[in-house]
Amino acid sequence: MLKGLTLNLNDWLQRNTIVRNLEFFQDFIIISLCLGLFCVMLIRLGDMFFSFLSPLDLRQVTSDILFILILVELFRLLIDHIQQQRTSVAAAVEITMVSALREVILRGVLEIPRDQIFGIAVFLVVLAGILVALPWVSSFFEQVRIPHTETKEKTQLTQLLPDNPLVND
Repeated sequence: MLKGLTLNLNDWLQRNTIVRNLEFFQDFIIISLCLGLFCVMLIRLGDMFFSFLSPLDLRQVTSDILFILILVELFRLLIDHIQQQRTSVAAAVEITMVSALREVILRGVLEIPRDQIFGIAVFLVVLAGILVALPWVSSFFEQVRIPHTETKEKTQLTQLLPDNPLVND
């Protein structure tokens, strides 16, 4: 019995160490991505301001502004991931929507073939559906998780307490 308990404890400690090391490595990668994105944002911002010295191309300026906004949103997504140790689905969907719209604006609606416009429109509708359904899905999972944990805690409590007619439902 004691030997089995010791082996289980050692397995748990090894897994805990492995998970902790992997989380540290993941945080290192995310911080590296944040620094890289920040540098790219500064470079693109500088290029955009230097482009104001030459004749103004409205399409290029709009594309640069949208690209910088996408980089800012990606940066925010990575920062949120570092703080909360999870990725925000809503922020990822928003970034994807802005990226798709940027491509349409950059190329122009009249220059894109009809089937690609239709595909982009369906893609955006699906992403909008995800954004709309996200609060309901998360509240559903909360409702499913809470009763399960309550019954689990009640079962554990009834196992610890002796048979008592007042405790049993």
